[in-house]
Amino acid sequence: QVQLVESGGGLVQPGGSLRLSCSASGITFSLYVMGWYRQAPGKERELVARITSGGRINYADSVKDRFTISRDNAKNTVYLQMNSLKPEDTAVYYCNSRYFDNYWGQGTQVTVSS
Repeated sequence: QVQLVESGGGLVQPGGSLRLSCSASGITFSLYVMGWYRQAPGKERELVARITSGGRINYADSVKDRFTISRDNAKNTVYLQMNSLKPEDTAVYYCNSRYFDNYWGQGTQVTVSS
């Protein structure tokens, strides 16, 4: 059974930082493209960042130079370091794994507010 479990969300003030983690089980983690997506109320889910099995990384323009995605294949975990957070970063953040199949985590809420 495949499971993606996100953690690290919460409430943070503008300009603050959070680190999200996604722990995967039931897949050969090193083969998968791992990504972080987010969905704000009333908006479609959008890609935030993704990292391939070879380490190639893509970011949404809105988070470039503020967010950093990384992966630890030994721990089957992908991370999203989020710095200089803005109110518009408020959303539910979802972990995604993609190879020949596609899996999603349950999501973790990130709220940026003073």
